[in-house]
Amino acid sequence: MSHGFKQLEVWKLSMRLANAIYDVTEQFPVSQRYGLTQQIQRCAVSVPSNIAEGSARASKKEFVQFLYIARGSLAELETQFILAYARKYLPKEAYADLCAMIDSINKMLRKLIQSQKPN
Repeated sequence: MSHGFKQLEVWKLSMRLANAIYDVTEQFPVSQRYGLTQQIQRCAVSVPSNIAEGSARASKKEFVQFLYIARGSLAELETQFILAYARKYLPKEAYADLCAMIDSINKMLRKLIQSQKPN
């Protein structure tokens, strides 16, 4: 049941977020390369990956389950950003921009989930 994930605005925005995260985490301290940097990057990639994987599943129920997993990754990501900002690894503007993207993606996922559930 392919939903044409490449056409989904939420997938496109989550890909932009993942790319932005790779850019910003390149500025993190080298000591975080195998810690927070890697964890943030994994979560960022997990969001569009789960949207894509869910869209390839055989049922709406499975698709929705993967959308929930993507939302879980977003929550992890936001938590890690809060920590990175507190540790002063992220400038205030980058933190605000990335959190705004996370909020937008979360709202889009919530609407997509609702649209896939039976009435």
